[in-house]
Amino acid sequence: MKFVSALTLIDGENSFLLEKRIALLKAIEEAGSINKAASLVPMSYKTAWDAIDTMNNLCPFPVVSKETGGKNGGGTLLTSYGKNLIQTYEVIQKEHQKFLENLSQITDFNDGSLKLFRRFAMQISARNQLFGKIELIECGKVNASIYLKLKSGYTMVSVITNGAVENLNLKIGDDVVAIFKSSAVLLTTDMSLNISARNKLGGVIETINFGEVNSEVVVNIGGDLIASVITKNATGNLDLKIGDRVTAIIKSSDVMIGK
Repeated sequence: MKFVSALTLIDGENSFLLEKRIALLKAIEEAGSINKAASLVPMSYKTAWDAIDTMNNLCPFPVVSKETGGKNGGGTLLTSYGKNLIQTYEVIQKEHQKFLENLSQITDFNDGSLKLFRRFAMQISARNQLFGKIELIECGKVNASIYLKLKSGYTMVSVITNGAVENLNLKIGDDVVAIFKSSAVLLTTDMSLNISARNKLGGVIETINFGEVNSEVVVNIGGDLIASVITKNATGNLDLKIGDRVTAIIKSSDVMIGK
């Protein structure tokens, strides 16, 4: 028996690059097309775009850029930051493999202490994971309001318990990730709408994926991408189209903090 573990690259304690995402970035660099790259990895076209959206959201700079026009009709390209990430990952991956080999040699696999390692592979299903920096913490008797400055310039508010603040050891200036489900994101085309939800983020619809019952609408709020899952009927009633300006609405109690 031996240890096998995929390497995850971390920035400020926030994981944003997994082994398969690195493979996708390499394929994009080789093929210059997200469709071709997805088939090379392999993964579905939508999964590939979801991975790119997540990486661009969590990294301090874009990893992948989309270019339109030109004699070749445009394409999908790695940024210089994305290319540097691949090089960094490959160097660290070699050392990571050496570590696992050494660990396998010195570990007694029969002593029943392997359960601890299962947590390393844990991932979460929440679609929206936005990188941010804590700029203010307001503590009440039970809950605390955490104000995060996003890459887009918006401030997002998360309400969590004081116990969670203590357990995560949150401080002003910390780099964290705001996590919330796509089903928790409401959309409106009425920019002047008054509503009690504290997070109202204006942006432009970038993609719409239609399903049998629901639609996934991805909104670019200025560098950060937010996915919202609403009913197909709601999409039609709002007459949503790519390029439309909308406001994404998220209750502060629906925003979790990861560190």
